[in-house]
Amino acid sequence: MPVGNHSAHGQAVQDGPLKRELGERHIRLMALGACIGVGLFLGSAKAIEMAGPAIMLSYIIGGLAILVIMRALGEMAVHNPVAGSFSRYAQDYLGPLAGFLTGWNYWFLWLVTCVAEITAVAIYMGIWFPDVPRWIWALAALASMGAVNLVAVKAFGEFEFWFALIKIVTIIAMVLGGIGVIAFGFGNDGVAVGISNLWSNGGFMPNGVTGVLMSLQMVMFAYLGVEMIGLTAGEARNPQKTIPQAIGSVFWRILLFYVGALFVILSIYPWNEIGSQGSPFVMTFERLGIKTAAGIINFVVITAALSSCNGGIFSTGRMLYSLAQNGQAPAAFARTSKNGVPRNALLLSIGALLLGVLANYLVPEKVFVWVTSIATFGAIWTWVMILLAQLKFRAGLSTAERQGLKYRMWLWPLSSYLALAFLVLVVGLMAYFEDTRVALYIGPAFLVLLTVLYYALRLAPKAEQGVASTAS
Repeated sequence: MPVGNHSAHGQAVQDGPLKRELGERHIRLMALGACIGVGLFLGSAKAIEMAGPAIMLSYIIGGLAILVIMRALGEMAVHNPVAGSFSRYAQDYLGPLAGFLTGWNYWFLWLVTCVAEITAVAIYMGIWFPDVPRWIWALAALASMGAVNLVAVKAFGEFEFWFALIKIVTIIAMVLGGIGVIAFGFGNDGVAVGISNLWSNGGFMPNGVTGVLMSLQMVMFAYLGVEMIGLTAGEARNPQKTIPQAIGSVFWRILLFYVGALFVILSIYPWNEIGSQGSPFVMTFERLGIKTAAGIINFVVITAALSSCNGGIFSTGRMLYSLAQNGQAPAAFARTSKNGVPRNALLLSIGALLLGVLANYLVPEKVFVWVTSIATFGAIWTWVMILLAQLKFRAGLSTAERQGLKYRMWLWPLSSYLALAFLVLVVGLMAYFEDTRVALYIGPAFLVLLTVLYYALRLAPKAEQGVASTAS
């Protein structure tokens, strides 16, 4: 059955279904690119400050939780590959309100993240062109990524592939160069640096277990975006093959890129000096004698921000399209162009981003910190909904259906409960620390507002008509 050829009322509301044009290489690189953001290149300095070298443990623990969440999403996405992914699964297995909250919350989460990324592009372009007003770069970034998304899903996939490749090549070069410094003394007059910096400045865990716990919420925010693989299910050429492969490779690549990069950086430089002299990536390349290191990393950071913006526009468009299909957004957003792109949904998202960019230049910093807090809370809400939907999905299958699953969750249901407990711990930590507590005021308030809108606009009766599972 072509994905998305009906609305919640069963009427045809579009010119053609979404097109399955995302190949294996697109989805593999998207899976990786999604969780390698600007934060890694600019040094994860704040998280390192909290945990010291033990930050590597935080990334491994967080990575294991993400692996379980992605495995849960993969089980449902392979069984029923639809465009709205976790919003649709929340609706099918947890009820229409859960689907509505998850979809709109995710749409807003990516708008916020995109505004931050577009602003980052403007700031880093300003390093090269200090006389050009920042808003011009912000607008150029939004216009170019918006255009890529409006052309065809294949254009989006192609851009994302190359953006991700640039990030990956840079990290591999840094890790290999760093190993050269550690083992062979490259850039250090042939004197091997060794790895004693991992324990010689107050120990491997200088701030104790508390430091590791404190860093967890920042580490989890770095993983935001990895669930985007689920949204590609409606447009993947062969979802039964490509999605399991992409998910299976995520954890190992997180280990290589995050933990590998941090291992090299923390071995070469004392942890308590990182962040005081700019990006550790720039410092490492300069140590290897690459004089243009700052320019190279600036270019990579700009592509990383554009990549995130590109993925964000894709995500918001697909989520709005799915909500419209389920009768939880105006039906016009369920239409696609002849190229199979949900144009109306994308145009609304791009318009909202324009307002966001404008607000970013007008509104004081404090408000922006609050809005990014909603994004952190929104990411955790999304992951919790994925785990709960998968628990309900699996529980509703007969023994024969369970045995017939092409891609299944490991150690079900224990792994799901452990991942849920971990996410509850992260929320508890956010409540404990003053800086992140604001997210727990604004995030739930936003969900309450959405719930009021849901009932006020009488979306519940419509949605319930379309709640029948479309599992194929």
